[in-house]
Amino acid sequence: MSSIKIECVLPENCRCGESPVWEEVSNSLLFVDIPAKKLCRWDSLTKQVQRVTMDAPVSSVALRQSGGYVATIGTKFCALNWEEQSAVVLATVDNDKKNNRFNDGKVDPAGRYFAGTMAEETAPAVLERHQGALYSLFPDHYVKKYFDQVDISNGLDWSLDHKIFYYIDSLSYSVDAFDYDLQTGQISNRRSVYKLEKEEQIPDGMCIDAEGKLWVACYNGGRVIRLDPVTGKRLQTVKLPVDKITSCCFGGKNYSEMYVTCARDGMDPEGLLRQPEAGGIFKITGLGVKGTAPYSYAG
Repeated sequence: MSSIKIECVLPENCRCGESPVWEEVSNSLLFVDIPAKKLCRWDSLTKQVQRVTMDAPVSSVALRQSGGYVATIGTKFCALNWEEQSAVVLATVDNDKKNNRFNDGKVDPAGRYFAGTMAEETAPAVLERHQGALYSLFPDHYVKKYFDQVDISNGLDWSLDHKIFYYIDSLSYSVDAFDYDLQTGQISNRRSVYKLEKEEQIPDGMCIDAEGKLWVACYNGGRVIRLDPVTGKRLQTVKLPVDKITSCCFGGKNYSEMYVTCARDGMDPEGLLRQPEAGGIFKITGLGVKGTAPYSYAG
C-alpha cells in the first residue's frame, strides 16, 4: 500500500461544500456551497478561487459538452455562463412543493443530468421526510421523473459497463443499485448493496473508481469508505480531520487524487475550534487507485 496523505488544499469555510467535479482542461476543481448559493472553481495550479453567487441554493454542478457548465439551483436545472456570471433556466421541477430544493446531481454516460430533490432542512439532516424525487434532464431538456418519496436525494454514479446505476437516499442509510438502460435512461430492480454501520453515520456523496468500486462520503462520520458493490463488503476506510464529510471525486493528474468536500453548518463553536478545517477542500493522495473522468451534459 502506498502511504495515504490527506491535506486541506483550500480553507474555504464552506457552510456546506458539495458536488466536487474535476475539470481536466483547466486543471480545476468545481464545487458548490449550497446555503451560501455559491459556485466555486479552484485552479490547482495557481491555487486561485473564482466564486459566482446565485439567487438560490446551488446544490450541484456539472460540465457541459458545448462549453460552460450546468447546475441545479433551487428547483431548476440551469445552464451557466461563467464569464458573464449568469444562468439560464432549462427546466423546473417540484412546482407543487415550495419548500423543496435540488440536492446532489451528476451526468450519466449518455449526457443526461441526473439530480434529486429534498425538503429544505430546518437543521442539518432535519427535514420533512418523503418530499423529494429523482429526476434527469435529457439533452433535449425533457425532464424524466423516476420516483418520489425521497428523503435526501444524494450520491449517484454508474458502473463502468454502464449497466448499473448507484444511488443514495441518505436517511435510508443504504447504498442502492438499479439496473440501468443507457439507451433510454430507464432504471429498474432497486436493491441495497451496502448498509452503513453506526459509526459510519449518514451516507452522502459518492463516486466510482477505475476498478468499479464505490467511494462514499460519510456525513458526521468523518470518513470516506470504499465499497465493493458486488460483494457488499467495505474494503477501506479513510478518516479525515473533519466530521461533516459531504462528497468526493477523483481528479488531478490521471485522476489519481481524491478531492473531498465537507460542511461547517451545524457545528458549535467548540466543534469548530477542534476542527478548524471544517468546510475546507481536502485532497487525498496515495490511495493506489485512480478515478474516471466525469461525463458532460449533452444538451
